[in-house]
Amino acid sequence: MSQDLPISRLMQAGILHCSPDTPLCDAARRMATRHCSSIVVMEDERAIGIWTEHDALMVDFSDIHAMRIPISEVMSHPVSTISAQASLGEAAMQLQTQGYRHLLVVDERGTGLGILSQTDIALNQGLEPYLRLREVHNAMRATPLVLSGNLLLGEAAKTMRRQRQDAAIILCGAGTDEQDVLGIITERDLVRFIAQHPGDTPMAELASQPLLTVQESDPLIHARDLLIDNRIRHLAVIGHDKRIAGLLGFREMLAGAEHLYLKDLRDALEQRDQALAQSRQNLQLAERVIDSSLEGIIITDAQTRIEFVNPAFTQMTGYTLEEIAGRKPTVLASGRQDEAFYHSMWEALKEHGYWRGEVWNRRKSGELYLELLTITAITDDQGETQHYAGLFTDITHMRENEEQIRHLAYYDPLTRLPNRRLLDDRISLAIRHAHRYAEQLAVVFIDLDHFKQVNDTLGHALGDELLLQVSERMREKLREDDTLARLGGDEFIALLPGITEFEEVALVAQRLIETVSAPFSIQNYDFRIGCSLGISLYPADGEHAESLVQCADAAMYRAKQEGRNTYRLYRPEMDIQARNHLSLETDLRNTVESGQGLEMVYQPLLSSQDGSLVSAEALLRWHHPTQGVISPANFIPLAERSGLIVPLGNHIIDLVFNQLQAWIAQGLDPVPIAINLSARQFWQEDLTEQIVTKLKAHDLPPHLVSFELTESTLLNKKAQGIEVLERLRDIGCHIAIDDFGTGYSSLSYLQDLPVNTLKIDRSFVKTLGGDKRGSSAIVAAVAGLGRELGLKVVAEGVETEQQWQLLGDHQVDLIQGFLHGKPVSADFFTQRWLSKRENTPSAALGCPPQPERMQQ
Repeated sequence: MSQDLPISRLMQAGILHCSPDTPLCDAARRMATRHCSSIVVMEDERAIGIWTEHDALMVDFSDIHAMRIPISEVMSHPVSTISAQASLGEAAMQLQTQGYRHLLVVDERGTGLGILSQTDIALNQGLEPYLRLREVHNAMRATPLVLSGNLLLGEAAKTMRRQRQDAAIILCGAGTDEQDVLGIITERDLVRFIAQHPGDTPMAELASQPLLTVQESDPLIHARDLLIDNRIRHLAVIGHDKRIAGLLGFREMLAGAEHLYLKDLRDALEQRDQALAQSRQNLQLAERVIDSSLEGIIITDAQTRIEFVNPAFTQMTGYTLEEIAGRKPTVLASGRQDEAFYHSMWEALKEHGYWRGEVWNRRKSGELYLELLTITAITDDQGETQHYAGLFTDITHMRENEEQIRHLAYYDPLTRLPNRRLLDDRISLAIRHAHRYAEQLAVVFIDLDHFKQVNDTLGHALGDELLLQVSERMREKLREDDTLARLGGDEFIALLPGITEFEEVALVAQRLIETVSAPFSIQNYDFRIGCSLGISLYPADGEHAESLVQCADAAMYRAKQEGRNTYRLYRPEMDIQARNHLSLETDLRNTVESGQGLEMVYQPLLSSQDGSLVSAEALLRWHHPTQGVISPANFIPLAERSGLIVPLGNHIIDLVFNQLQAWIAQGLDPVPIAINLSARQFWQEDLTEQIVTKLKAHDLPPHLVSFELTESTLLNKKAQGIEVLERLRDIGCHIAIDDFGTGYSSLSYLQDLPVNTLKIDRSFVKTLGGDKRGSSAIVAAVAGLGRELGLKVVAEGVETEQQWQLLGDHQVDLIQGFLHGKPVSADFFTQRWLSKRENTPSAALGCPPQPERMQQ
């Protein structure tokens, strides 16, 4: 090998350079003209960056403007340099260590003399013996990137970048012999495309053809000669089945050679008797190999005084040979291993002649690191130890990564609590312990109440912070031997081993409820949540981890159904309820997919002045095939939890639009219909585009459609919400804020919202004229606020004559409720309201059409 050859004899003399403001395409044009693989960015005769063929992968070829940006915006910096006096071996090690492909060769004053590339090293490193002995399949890249010839240039470059490939084989079509015509695209081709952008062209038109190939069994020396003779960088490897088996270039040859060097080094150390008998020339060769090794090597005399260390040792420990020669390896000791450890190590060396293990040592900087160390005793012909050779690798990061992977496998990444996998292990272990000592244990299933409202309203970042604070509070309330785990979302499990009587579990459960119910203050928001707990006991409720968790889950659902913020014990009938819940969710999913069983009903909104029909609200009804009509209060939350709310909402829009289209086709004059939007549906990126498309498909005027959403939907993302509302308003749709006054009401942003209507929540209307004097004041305030802001005000839930009369004092615009109009089918709504709009006399506020009202 030519490891000691000075790089000044190999480098590319002269430096292709440009200024920082040079357009990228101009720099690429210079590289293509000069056939250079890199260009140095110079400023005031100083190298400030470098742009290489590999960087061409980062360019967005689908954007023509990306070709003309200044090269300073995409260059790599700082530029890695090497002295012109350095050897080829030193350059190879530096490229390998730093992961670069180019080095700037400088003189003693730091002035650039030339460029040394990875290819230069591959061509001059004296690899002929290795290349003659090895076949192509030993070094080829076994999984080359193969792309269709129809793929456009921009997408092909992105694929190469994403898969970290410097070349891709292109399938350009079928040949005359029914074999695929192959081409290739490389980083150098991409530089040429930057210099002279061909547009987003199919790769079949751009790939270099034909693609030269070699067989898997060909010697590597033959492949290298092909690359050199044809002045190319890659060859396709054809397997025994005549298909593409791999890709081969200089990089693969060099990587294979480096692997061979390390193998030869290990063989030399293991065969120590033979190595001591070799000639001086072979010893020098071994020393060069040692110098280029990426593993640290240390050689001591028989008294363990250090005689030699290689460059990798210096790089890993910080100590040079001059600083450490004559000292003992204990200078690296970390103090983590005791005397017994070292005694055992020396005993193994004496008995077997070698020792291998992991050792914590300390760098010169004081930093601890973990190394995998092999020590070999080197003996003379009489078997007397003359030297000790140590070979080590820094495995600190490897162990840290393994520990991190192990932690991620068993712990929740947000709260750092045990996850379901670790929880199952601990429950199973606790069950075995409880069985052995005839004890009980409890599994407590914890679900946070109203967490989804906080998460949807205030954002996921605040929701994550809330989960962290909740988990910290609950851990403080558990006993020392208890385990708290997070299953996901807002669900937690507490494992309570060693239970003697249920009062212990009840005490812990009550502490958990109280700590979660205490006020939270996060990012200037003050609020409360709660939690519902379900408890199962071993062995009464189950003898396996899975059954105990299922029982506790069923008990938790019962706690929610019976008021929330409490706990319940498992009962067998709870399991039946859980199965019914799952069955109902499955039926709802099938219903949403098929659309069968869903019906829209319409509730009129009447003028408070004359009782005439002004608009209507569309409400969904689900006719279950076996359970009859399912209340929206049951299936809408189910749709939210199961992720069905968006497709369900889209289906509602289609049903309403179909009905409006049918009314118009019948020659009727329909009133605007209001459609409720869920938070998830509202925050779809293409909501407005969907509405416009559906309006055009049904040939509907936008003013016939109104959308209702709750005020909490907009609270956390006010600016983005206003933007969506303005787009809906711009296309002609009306906007209403529903249930106003029940959420996080904010008058500061109400004046900025592009809405048309405020709907007073039914809870305020329901208590009008009762003991709550505040209801009348709130209704008056909202009505006055809406009037001042130019908004229509709707009173929801009007069910009595007294409420009707009292609302007349507050000047609301529209009335909605069972008193004058229950939700009815489309046919009934057509007959009762639309067909008689022109013939129905105006009704005074106090004299609504009573008989028809009650029939609905």
